[in-house]
Amino acid sequence: MGKIVITVGREYGSGGRFVAKLVADKLGIKFYDKELIALSAQESNMSEKVIEDLDEKAAERFFYALPATGYIPSSSSDFNLTMNDKLFLLQSNVIRNVANKESAVIVGRAADYVLRNNAGVLNVFIHAPLETRVRNAVKNYGLNPVTAEKVVKKTDETRKKYYNYYTGKKWGDLNNYHLTVDSSLGTDATVDVIVAAAKSLITK
Repeated sequence: MGKIVITVGREYGSGGRFVAKLVADKLGIKFYDKELIALSAQESNMSEKVIEDLDEKAAERFFYALPATGYIPSSSSDFNLTMNDKLFLLQSNVIRNVANKESAVIVGRAADYVLRNNAGVLNVFIHAPLETRVRNAVKNYGLNPVTAEKVVKKTDETRKKYYNYYTGKKWGDLNNYHLTVDSSLGTDATVDVIVAAAKSLITK
């Protein structure tokens, strides 16, 4: 099988991470989500705890899009960047290294934007109706049914701010992805659609 990298954006509660893991397993390729935190810690002086706390969160200041240059700041004074900015650049470098080395499924971190100039990349966005995602969040993540909808919306808002802030694009906009899938079709069906698209891309 030729090399392929699948990037997966997802709405909270859509089961996107679980689907992405199943896709990786079915294709027999590496899976990266929280694994990127450990790799980022190895490449920097940041602890995994600090990186996890900042992960997929945009700095709360005037919007501008940072270019994905692969530059990793060496000190807090570099370009007067926030810790969030430094982590974005650091994780972007890690993502590019992974993509250049092996086939993989990469979840979140605006990976579709980071790898926008790479060949052999399939960009996927997984979504579902709000009521489905709220129900999933209560069942799978143990959220309080009373506040679950608020948490789902807040998490999506955080992911949207992160993506929009660092890419200059709109999170969830179908124009940013090769494939968008409504996971309420069922986990198996969602996985099969993505795997079929990946195999089609590989054979081109």
